Amino acid sequence: MGFNKIKYLIFLGLIISCVKNIDDSRCNFLLDLDIYYEVNLNLPQYNELNFISNSVYIPNVGNGGVIIVNSGTGYLAWDAADPNHTNLPCSVLTISGLEATSSCAEQNTYSLITGQSIGVALTCSLKPYRVDSNGNILIITSF
Repeated sequence: MGFNKIKYLIFLGLIISCVKNIDDSRCNFLLDLDIYYEVNLNLPQYNELNFISNSVYIPNVGNGGVIIVNSGTGYLAWDAADPNHTNLPCSVLTISGLEATSSCAEQNTYSLITGQSIGVALTCSLKPYRVDSNGNILIITSF
């Protein structure tokens, strides 16, 4: 009886991993990069993050840069590359208030609070990054 339970658990694990791979394959435009970036909120280029509903774009981190947002209840960080588009210069998102839009033909737009698409239901949401706070320093890392 114990051997059958082990075979069942292995079989169940294989099925779950296959289902997970199917879901992941739909959102494969962005690379899973290990990132580490520190933001000093005392520096002038990050001053906007000291105010609720403001965001800052940081180039050369992640797939298309990183967008950091002061949500009022904490900080959020998103990869600035459109997750529903191939990696092209037009797929880097541009910030407008609490939204970000690609300049590609589709002009996909995303909420910088939820990461979800706005207007049109898209398969993939923005890629989130972890934000830890240590005094006036934000530490942005991959999950």
